[in-house]
Amino acid sequence: MRVAMIGTGYVGLVSGACFADFGHVVTCIDKDPSKIERLEKGEIPIFEPGLDDLVARNVREGRLFFTLEGAEAIRNADAVFIAVGTPTRRGDGHADLSYVYAAAEEIAGLIDGFTVIVTKSTVPVGTGDEVEAIIKRVRPDAQFAVVSNPEFLREGAAIEDFKRPDRVVVGTEDERAQAVMRELYRPLSLNETPIVFTGRRTSELIKYAANAFLAMKITFINEMADLCEKVGADVQQVAKGIGLDKRIGGKFLNAGPGYGGSCFPKDTIALVRTAQQYGAPVKLIEATVAVNDARKKAMATKVADAIGLSDLTGKTIGVLGVTFKPNTDDMRDAPSLDILPALQAMGATVQAYDPEGAKEAAHMLPGVDFKAGAYEAAEGADALVILTEWDQFRALDLDRLKATMAAPVVVDLRNVYKPSEMVRHGFIYASIGRSSAQKGEIA
Repeated sequence: MRVAMIGTGYVGLVSGACFADFGHVVTCIDKDPSKIERLEKGEIPIFEPGLDDLVARNVREGRLFFTLEGAEAIRNADAVFIAVGTPTRRGDGHADLSYVYAAAEEIAGLIDGFTVIVTKSTVPVGTGDEVEAIIKRVRPDAQFAVVSNPEFLREGAAIEDFKRPDRVVVGTEDERAQAVMRELYRPLSLNETPIVFTGRRTSELIKYAANAFLAMKITFINEMADLCEKVGADVQQVAKGIGLDKRIGGKFLNAGPGYGGSCFPKDTIALVRTAQQYGAPVKLIEATVAVNDARKKAMATKVADAIGLSDLTGKTIGVLGVTFKPNTDDMRDAPSLDILPALQAMGATVQAYDPEGAKEAAHMLPGVDFKAGAYEAAEGADALVILTEWDQFRALDLDRLKATMAAPVVVDLRNVYKPSEMVRHGFIYASIGRSSAQKGEIA
């Protein structure tokens, strides 16, 4: 099939490359000349494991194209995907849909024959109705169907998630559109992937509900971690004990400094605003947003407490990892954007290392000294904070680490290390929801 993908950001580029790998002919369209120029040279503007090889292979085999001028691709397309950004709108917290609506207007003037127009961007309930109205207004004679097809891609595992998803959600009641979407996703039938057909508004809500539930799950275990620290329990064992219950499950029960990234913060806020707009407030999600915001701000105090000072003037803090999660260069709403400035406000000098995020973070974290490696970030530090659980931070040479630091204080906000091991190596060690004297270990 022929696919036009409007937007070459994270969702558009990964989705376009994966559809091409399924055997479809995909043209990715973007208005940013520098981005298209880089893609045509084989340069990938985002970090996602395996994406460079996937793009290169499908470009080489003539199934994947990039262009600034998408008119021909849209005219010839069986399906046109809208995969543009929907950032939080300043002032009111609603999703900014201006890019979605602009894409809809552009598409309306170009489609030729029956075309399925798919919103891949994360959009509030009712957005598909507005896209349909825009197209009908611009082209009353157009033959089309607007479909909701939300993405469920985890950064760092996006290709696997696209090719082996838990489910594919398609929001449409148009039979012709259903047939097109079944054909697009037909390669997934080998894995017996469930394709869930719903009404369009239901599909739009499924995306927000899923992200809000996962964000709530993270926030729940973070609050349990705080309680564990007060009563002398171990949050990792609590998480294992409840996660083995199949009704709960173990995923998203890793305590930490709070959730961040491109989805959970903006999607939870957008859901809260939508629910308020319709007079059906979602109090659990409102609390989730508030607790998560407060948690990220409190982590700097946790670092200061580990050092034993409230004023960090003259102290150097080393930080390992600044992206919101490993295997990405994404800094959107990363906890580091709250924690590092708070440490600086306490008077600390901050030096940091991240395997992929330093270039982007340097613009967002002024005054932070970015180093070339983990041990360089620890050199001369009065405390070392593990903020993102990159694999290369999981097996540090602890003797070398201690020797290079000014004081042996480690604040592990991702529970990468065992308290007993850190104490044995002579560290003052603080983690999330565990005591350094805790005896139990996770098998």
